[in-house]
Amino acid sequence: MIQLNHTIVRSKDALEASRYLAAVLGLPEPVAVGPFQAIPLANNLQLDYLTVDDEKITQQHLAFQIDDEDFEGILERVSAKQSYWADPYATRENEVNDMNGGRGFYFQDPSGHWLEVLTRP
Repeated sequence: MIQLNHTIVRSKDALEASRYLAAVLGLPEPVAVGPFQAIPLANNLQLDYLTVDDEKITQQHLAFQIDDEDFEGILERVSAKQSYWADPYATRENEVNDMNGGRGFYFQDPSGHWLEVLTRP
């Protein structure tokens, strides 16, 4: 069995970025682990946010599969803070997509990473 255990997300400010994601997804506050701000997710996966210089940040895309029951709350929290898009090209602002019989949308975090929530893979 091969399972992803953790990944590092380079950020302008690890605490700000990790708190942002945790708040939007309705998760507990991140936990300091050495130089990282860690957010535990399902399946023993952990996101480790690390503060780095701006020039060391490469934009990443992180997609989170969520339950239908969680969708409206996440959409509400994101839309209260910023715009979101139905597509990864940011052409359908403040719209939700219906791909694969589910719902989803894209938005950016404070470091410019593209985040996605979707209810169907």
